[in-house]
Amino acid sequence: MIEKYIEHTLLKPEATTGDIIKLCMEARTHNFLGVCVNPCFVPLAKHLLAGTEVKVVTVVGFPLGCDEPEVKAAAARRAVQNGADEVDMVINIGALKGRDNAFVVEDIRQVVEAAGAAPVKVIIETCLLNEEEKTRACGMIAKAGAAFVKTSTGFSKGGATVEDVALLYGEAQKLGLRVKAAGGIRDYATAKAMIAAGAERLGCSAGVKLAEEEKQEAGGAEKAGSVVKTAGDATTATSGEEAKA
Repeated sequence: MIEKYIEHTLLKPEATTGDIIKLCMEARTHNFLGVCVNPCFVPLAKHLLAGTEVKVVTVVGFPLGCDEPEVKAAAARRAVQNGADEVDMVINIGALKGRDNAFVVEDIRQVVEAAGAAPVKVIIETCLLNEEEKTRACGMIAKAGAAFVKTSTGFSKGGATVEDVALLYGEAQKLGLRVKAAGGIRDYATAKAMIAAGAERLGCSAGVKLAEEEKQEAGGAEKAGSVVKTAGDATTATSGEEAKA
């Protein structure tokens, strides 16, 4: 069931209260794993999803990752106090590329500590990194105690790719991390490919479309199976009549 992978996401700056209500109602209807909203909407989402198993996920240092560690930590703490179940933070991309590893680890660690029991996912913006930087980022994320490495914000020049998810999954397996793919996941075929490559979560705004496409595919397969069975029954019946003749 694709629903159990989806964090139904709306992070656009122009999103209104009405848009968030619609997002949460869709998440309730389809029983998505979670919704991902900007911090100002966490209390509303928590209220709308009360009594369900749908998680409320929010973002910190989004989308550039350039806030000071203390600011990110304060934002994470406040988000959890407001009801966030999980926190997705953006790594300091410049520090990562500049090989300031100690700063990167401390930046993440402060958010992890501030979030307490809420799992932290670290967005590394894969489209801006080379392979060595992606691999090194995974090591620092694990060292700092975060739970997930996440591909993208969806606000840069590229989103998740199957190749990046596979690379991150390979590293994550060694380090005890999990992988979230986000950015550009707009159809069921792409979603399936991301899951096959190792993604345990999918951050996407097209959650309803993905769920509907999965049902259509399942219905088509069921119909095809029925046709094959009917044809098989007809063949058996014909063979039986021929045998009597």
